[in-house]
Amino acid sequence: MLHDPLDAIEEMGRESNGEITRVNLGVLRPYLVTRPEHVQHILRDNAANYRREGLMWKPLSRLVGEPSGADPAWPLKRRVFQTLLTGKNIETYTDEMAATIAANVDELGRRHGGGVPVDCGDELTRIVYRAILRIFIGDRLSLADADRLGEAITIATTSSFRSRMLLPFVPHAVPLPGDHAFHRAVQKVDDIIFPVIEEARRQGVGEREDGGHDIVSLLLRARDGEGNALDDQGVRDGVVSLFVAGTETTVTALSWLWVVLDANPDVMRRLRAEIEDVVGTARPTRAHLPRLRYTKMVLQELLRIYSVGWIIPRIVDRDDVIDGVRMHRGATVAVSPYLTHRVPDVWPEPMRFDPERFAPGRSRHRFAYLAFGAGPHQCVGSVFFTVEAQLIVASMISRLRPVLHGPAGVRPQAGLTLKPRHPIAISLDPVDAR
Repeated sequence: MLHDPLDAIEEMGRESNGEITRVNLGVLRPYLVTRPEHVQHILRDNAANYRREGLMWKPLSRLVGEPSGADPAWPLKRRVFQTLLTGKNIETYTDEMAATIAANVDELGRRHGGGVPVDCGDELTRIVYRAILRIFIGDRLSLADADRLGEAITIATTSSFRSRMLLPFVPHAVPLPGDHAFHRAVQKVDDIIFPVIEEARRQGVGEREDGGHDIVSLLLRARDGEGNALDDQGVRDGVVSLFVAGTETTVTALSWLWVVLDANPDVMRRLRAEIEDVVGTARPTRAHLPRLRYTKMVLQELLRIYSVGWIIPRIVDRDDVIDGVRMHRGATVAVSPYLTHRVPDVWPEPMRFDPERFAPGRSRHRFAYLAFGAGPHQCVGSVFFTVEAQLIVASMISRLRPVLHGPAGVRPQAGLTLKPRHPIAISLDPVDAR
């Protein structure tokens, strides 16, 4: 488990064959839950009995604040996130985000044309952060600080998470591998974000000049039912939560995209044909999104195979019974989207990449697909991810010729998210270079 937790969990999934399994890891003995009907009980039907504590929540809290179940200010933050990331609110800034993405993709092609491989993760992080910066932060943060913030958050979410997640009972006073890098990265995040908040308080909060709302202003203005506001730490945690949620899934998923398209050339041909037909030589806009149906299906299947949020841990609050199995109070429950997305009777030929699984009219158990969690704690950013990822993919494929340079067959590495074990290298010639 410590050496390769994902490989170990895959083996457990094969042995358990969908049954609820108690895993003996010595001091830690979690229940492993994979079937959709069991997941539904934990994440929705009796969600209040399964607390968001333990495993990854303990190290994650130092980066983004306490999990929702332990944070009294969470409903206030969630309301702000919903204001920014759901429904018609997204429509108000989609074209602005699309223009920012396209401009950065063009700039990427100018910097790295000529078939020279680049680190896909680094370049995607730059594109995503600058899009989020433009939409959600405005002029409160410079491009240089945005790049520094992206680098710090990447280090924080990859350094000590595996050891801390698998050894949640080890006190923070006891050093584990990666702790030093994690704490330095979190300190850098604090050094960037707290001055932004202090400056916003001095200036007074309000709308941006272009009529939009930046996340700092929204969090500073937010009040709960009793009129209480967030302190600086609460605002800081909200800003960082948005950056982590808005970038980790997108950057990680789109890093895997080029590995998948290289291994499935028919998917790549159909994807390119749709984007060329819908977008042509123009820059993608909100108006193109409804017609990029196959692009959306590819992204959905991508998140099934490479479940960025590969594990959803919970702590049992009171004894419970699921399908005849007693879940003991205080025990850890590990819901694994990575394994649920591979249950053969739910997903036939689960290792085959097939976007048609998400074609209109296809149906499955509501809790068979957990790319954004489920239940009352489901990620509010699912629509935002789809819009952002469609725009990035359409921009890159319509304007560039991404080619994978390796490594082929790279395995995932389990941390906070399911990142590639080795950097993904791609070349990015402009389309008119061919």
